[in-house]
Amino acid sequence: MGGVLAMPYLMPSRADGAEGDIVRIGLVGCGGRGTGAANEALTTGRNVELVAMGDVFENQLRNSLATLTELKRDQVKVDSDRQFVGLDAYQKVIDSGVDAVLLTTPPGFRPLHLKAAVAAGKHVFCEKPMATDAPGVRSVLASAEEAKRKNLGLVAGFCWRYNRERRAFYEQVHNGAIGDIRALYSTFYTGPVKQMPPDSARRAEWSDVEWQLRNWYNFTWLSGDGLVEQAVHSVDKIAWAMRDVPPLKAVAVGGRQIPNHSGNIYDHFEVNYEYADDVRAFLGCRQQTGCYSENNDYLMGTKGVGTIGRRPTTLIRGGTDWQYQGPTNNMYQTEHDELFASIRSGKPINDGVWMAHSTLMAIMGRMAAYTGQEVTWDMALNSEEKLVPEPLTWDMPLEIRPMAMPGRTRFV
Repeated sequence: MGGVLAMPYLMPSRADGAEGDIVRIGLVGCGGRGTGAANEALTTGRNVELVAMGDVFENQLRNSLATLTELKRDQVKVDSDRQFVGLDAYQKVIDSGVDAVLLTTPPGFRPLHLKAAVAAGKHVFCEKPMATDAPGVRSVLASAEEAKRKNLGLVAGFCWRYNRERRAFYEQVHNGAIGDIRALYSTFYTGPVKQMPPDSARRAEWSDVEWQLRNWYNFTWLSGDGLVEQAVHSVDKIAWAMRDVPPLKAVAVGGRQIPNHSGNIYDHFEVNYEYADDVRAFLGCRQQTGCYSENNDYLMGTKGVGTIGRRPTTLIRGGTDWQYQGPTNNMYQTEHDELFASIRSGKPINDGVWMAHSTLMAIMGRMAAYTGQEVTWDMALNSEEKLVPEPLTWDMPLEIRPMAMPGRTRFV
C-alpha cells in the first residue's frame, strides 16, 4: 500500500470497507479501553487489519492480543516482530508500516504520542482526555492543526458526541427548544475507578516510574485526576451545549476524604464555570464508595428545560416538548465507523480543536480546585505548569508530588 496521504484515494468509497486496499492499524496502549477500541476499529470493515501493538507492560499486550485474536482472528495479524514493549513502544508501532493508530494509553502520554503519529502521517483515534496539563493541550492543538494540513483523520474518544440520542437532543437545544441557556448542572457521582494499593504492595524491583504506571489513575501527571480523566465526559457535554465557546473563568472546591496511600488525586470536586451574559455551568464530581450515584445533565433555558439521564430517554419540556424516539447506537462503534468512513471518502474528520478545549475546561476546573483561586480561560490555556516529566526513563527517580492544598498550592 502506498503512503498514508494517498490513502483516501486508494481506499474504497464504500463505508463498509468490503473491497480495496487493506487498512493497517496499530494499537498503542493495550488495556481494556485499547482492546475495545481495536475491536471496534476492526468491526468497521473486513479490509481493516491490526498489524502492530505496543504497551509498557508485556502481559497487557499478550492478554489484549489473545482477546482480539479470539474476536477477530482473520483480521489480527500481529507478528512477533511487531509486538513492542517499553516506553518507546508507541514510536515503534508508528514506524511499523501502519496507516492509522489508536492512542489509548494513560492520558499523560497523549500529547507526545499524537505529535509523533501526526508527524508520521498517520490517521488517529485519540482516546479522551487529550492531556493532563496546559502545555500538553497546546501541543495537541498544534498537532490537530498539522493533521488538518495533512488531511489526516483525528477522532476523539469523547463518545457521547457520537451517540445518536445525544446528538438529537443537542440539535434541539441549539435550535432553540429551551430558548437561551441560562444555567447547566452536570453530575458525575460514582465509585472509585481504581484504588491505590498500599506501599507494601510495591515489589522491590519496581522503579518509581513502574510503580506509578501500574497505578496510573492515582497520579495527576498520568490521569489528570478524576475530574480530567472521568468527569471530563460531563465537562464535554457542557461544552457541547454551549456550542464549544469556552467559559470565561472558573472557581472550584475539591479534596480528598478517603485516604489514598501514596496517590495524589482528589476524590471529589465541584466546579462553577462562568460564561458571558452571566450564564453559569455547575459540575459535581465524586468518586467514593457507599454514596449516591448519578450521571445526569440538566439544562435550564429561558423557554424550558432539558434533561439527560433521569429517564430512559432525553427529555425537553417548556416551549417545545420533545422526547427522543429514534434508534439507539453503540457510540463506541460509531466513533470508528465515522472515522474510517471519513478517511475512505477523502474528507477525514478532525475533532482536534473541540477535543482539546473540552480537556482544557476540565484541567481549568482542577486548577481552580487545587489552588483555591479563580482561574480564567486565558490563565488555564497559558499555564506553564508541566506535570509530565521529560525525558522519562524507566529507572529514573520520580518523586510523587504532594497532594494539592487549596490556598497553599500556587497557580503556575
